[in-house]
Amino acid sequence: MTTLSERPRTALMVIDVQKGVVAGSHQRDTVVANIAALVETARTQGAPVVWVQHSDEGLEKGSEAWEYVPELARRDSEPLVHKSYGDSFEDTDLEEVLAGAGVGHLVVTGAQTDACIRSTIHGAFVRGYDVTLVGDAHTTEDLSQWGAPPPEQVIAHTNLYWQEQSAPARKAGVAETKDVTFSD
Repeated sequence: MTTLSERPRTALMVIDVQKGVVAGSHQRDTVVANIAALVETARTQGAPVVWVQHSDEGLEKGSEAWEYVPELARRDSEPLVHKSYGDSFEDTDLEEVLAGAGVGHLVVTGAQTDACIRSTIHGAFVRGYDVTLVGDAHTTEDLSQWGAPPPEQVIAHTNLYWQEQSAPARKAGVAETKDVTFSD
């Protein structure tokens, strides 16, 4: 139901599952395993897999912390989008990558729930994409010492409010890994 005409395909987005980003994240191993399962499902069903990799002053491009976790291997044929802002669309070629693949529906996974995930799902939705957040395939670190709720509450709240998002001619939703399909 996307507002993007002639873009019927669904793509999996894997956002910032980098060594330095998810090292101390909530349920890191389970989330990474769920993302790996989704990558395999997307590949099997012929859906694009788009990888997003963050860098900034605290996460230097080319450093070990900047690298993707070893459990997830990007194929050379799969696009890699480099970003420096929370929203994966800001100052990147993500829109061109998705348009070129005919994608109007995004299935979103990765880290950090309360930063890059939220920024990207909102950024995609206002740009006309249908957006499915995979509820058990995103995570964040514990920022409670700075006043944030514990990570499990951040994740649960994001899942709760995203399933209620609506806008003209767009769909938002939350699905569990086991329920995700990429059939167009």
